[in-house]
Amino acid sequence: MRVYIGSDHAGFELKAHLLSALTEAGHETVDVGPAEYDAADDYPPFCTATGERVLADPGSLGVVIGGSGNGEQIAANKVTGIRAALAYNTETAELARRHNDAQVVSVGARMHSADEATTIVSTFLATEFEGGRHQKRIDMLAEYEKTGHITT
Repeated sequence: MRVYIGSDHAGFELKAHLLSALTEAGHETVDVGPAEYDAADDYPPFCTATGERVLADPGSLGVVIGGSGNGEQIAANKVTGIRAALAYNTETAELARRHNDAQVVSVGARMHSADEATTIVSTFLATEFEGGRHQKRIDMLAEYEKTGHITT
């Protein structure tokens, strides 16, 4: 699976770790940036770019990383059509895919060890969308993005 990964300065080291670990696990990883550590960089350009790359590449998934993962999730969610979820353990990572068909997972580099983050991201990547009753909710969100209204 192709996995796009973007971060800010706080997630820079974890991004490098995940690029290596996920490649080793057989995924095709794409570094969305930053290319170099810069303590003054900001997450929005890297996280929105990650969402845009995932949206343009059906079947791919994305990972955004920052200190807490909160802002990064918000930034990725600004890309119309992207559903990004903050995962803080394997259960939330699994549910983000299974119930919400999230295409991007956000993790906090200051919240987890590299091994914990790798397990969270790996769980996200390995989980399929369940569909069924959950598809109606995804459709409602897509309708809201297009029209500003939800039909129930």
